[in-house]
Amino acid sequence: MKSGFNIFSTTTGIVVTGLIFGALAIWLQHSGNPGNMGICVVCFNRDIAGAVGLHRAAVVQYLRPEILGMVLGAFMAALAFGEYKPRGGSSPIIRFLLGAIAGIGALVFLGCPWRVILRLAGGDAHALFGLAGLMAGVGVGTLFFRKGFSLGRSQSQGRISGLVLPGIMLALVILYLMDPQIQGQPQSGVLFYSVKGPGSQHAPFLLSLGAGLIVGFLAQRSRFCTMGALRDVMLFRQWHLALGFLAMLAAALVLNLSLGSFHWGFENQPIAQPDDLWNFLGMVTAGLAFALAGGCPGRQLFMAGEGDNDAAVFATGLIVGTAMAHNFGLASSGAGIGMHGAAATISGLVICLFIGFYNCKRGA
Repeated sequence: MKSGFNIFSTTTGIVVTGLIFGALAIWLQHSGNPGNMGICVVCFNRDIAGAVGLHRAAVVQYLRPEILGMVLGAFMAALAFGEYKPRGGSSPIIRFLLGAIAGIGALVFLGCPWRVILRLAGGDAHALFGLAGLMAGVGVGTLFFRKGFSLGRSQSQGRISGLVLPGIMLALVILYLMDPQIQGQPQSGVLFYSVKGPGSQHAPFLLSLGAGLIVGFLAQRSRFCTMGALRDVMLFRQWHLALGFLAMLAAALVLNLSLGSFHWGFENQPIAQPDDLWNFLGMVTAGLAFALAGGCPGRQLFMAGEGDNDAAVFATGLIVGTAMAHNFGLASSGAGIGMHGAAATISGLVICLFIGFYNCKRGA
């Protein structure tokens, strides 16, 4: 099957995609995933990092199949429609660093752009500050774009090179099936599992994997991207991607209202921290890193499934950054943010600003 007319690239297609994503997220929440976290790309990558032992925060360790499915679904869509095109070589170490910074900043807020949507749809008022921070970070990124920011061009690579990240994700699916979770046990084979906390809250494995495959397939076809939605509105006044963003919010909101899981306010929100200055600044840092790297964390996974090794490098950096956030006490908790987390957030923002200014000046 080759590329032709793509219904998902139309206005109707992106809206339908957003509606499906919002509905799947709420379904996953009601099937066992944490509250206001049906799908969170950063948090779920953090849980995967814990599952394979990159960090030892016992409450956030689980091999989240949604992430594995998202990459594999995008890979299958790219193959099916002739869009699997291995490429890479565009400032890989900078992209790795941006991924790590994005992971740390997002865990200060406690969520990625997808979780901003789901927290808003669940009534979490703290998410307003995360959304404002995301918009501010992407807004700064658009200023760099206007000045000619670029990390350089990717080059075509051998077809096998694009199989690395999808291959790793498939291997992790097989590893889970070999070492499945044992009820009440913190480890099964080589994998670690949370027995309490957010990591212990998850929908059934096959349901989550199936949802991830659907998300990955549809996102690859529609080019769904939360960061891109904000960037396009700010830079080009184009609302195409933003309609998908809004449709996801609308679907999740309507379902939460109908199921009685919408609770507006600042108090007693699941997996949220109360310091809204740092909710804002954490997402400023993450949003700027997403913008400079060319996509939100979900979009990076989908591009990696298409064979984009630069996106795969960013995704790898994201996993490492989330592991560092817990190993070094940088992530927020329900009590707020610590000194090290605040310092890391500001340092990450400064590094992103330097990367932006430097690459505009060079015109690379």
